[in-house]
Amino acid sequence: MPSSSNSVRSRTRDRNNVLGRPEFMSLNQPMRAGAPAAENRASSRRLSQIKPQTSQSNEEPADTAGVNNNNKDKDKKEPGKMPEEDCMLLNPSFKGIAMNALLAIDISLSKRMGVCAYTSSSWGGCRSMVALLELTGFGITWIIGTIVCLTRSNTLAGQEVLVNLLLALLLDVLTIAGVQRLVKRRGPWEMTPGFLDYVSMDMYSFPAAHASRAAMVSKFLLSHLVLAVPLRILLVLWAFLVGVSRVMLGKHHLTDMVCGFVLGLLHFSLMENVWLSSGTCQTLISISTFSWGAFS
Repeated sequence: MPSSSNSVRSRTRDRNNVLGRPEFMSLNQPMRAGAPAAENRASSRRLSQIKPQTSQSNEEPADTAGVNNNNKDKDKKEPGKMPEEDCMLLNPSFKGIAMNALLAIDISLSKRMGVCAYTSSSWGGCRSMVALLELTGFGITWIIGTIVCLTRSNTLAGQEVLVNLLLALLLDVLTIAGVQRLVKRRGPWEMTPGFLDYVSMDMYSFPAAHASRAAMVSKFLLSHLVLAVPLRILLVLWAFLVGVSRVMLGKHHLTDMVCGFVLGLLHFSLMENVWLSSGTCQTLISISTFSWGAFS
């Protein structure tokens, strides 16, 4: 019993002795040579922790600069975050999807129909015949032919029709050239324009000048000339084939041809609204003949 009581007393004594714990053993050991240096380091750490707190009120501008630097560092740490204008639109509108799909279909069908684009194409042997049909739709061809017919016409009605046709051709050429310069759309095969294309100002794809001219001329002749039914059918067929010939030669898209037909009909409607009378046409003819006589 005495031994057990002594052991209990020794345990309680050791428990109450705080300095005997392992974390406080260094306090019971004698001071070594390197102790002052350790104390100096501990005191310097304490001073470094206390100094920012005391000088915080005196260094507010420096803190704002530090905030700006931190923001810059965050931007540098986030390379995956791109500017808003460089991000791809992941949710396009239905209109944009439909337009892109129609353009893709237009380009695909136009390239498939370009069977006479080159001599090595599937219908390359018919290229010369299709090019001859294309020649009948050039604006310079129709303008020269109309002027020749006007100089040989002796009736007032014939001169009236020919003068209005000449003005309609000039309107068609200038309008199509202006729209092509604004849009600047290339053909499906991106061919370089020929000499006649430069002369008639038909250097781009949209809209198709040949289709516009053929539609306008055919509608004009059907309205102001008395023709038999077979000739009327041939005239409509000619206008359609002229527009298709440009697609077969790889110089226009299908949408270019369709828009060309629509513009040709609009040009005809415009000329019908501003139709020049016979007296006005005779005045223009006299002015033109006087000017040519002055030069001669």
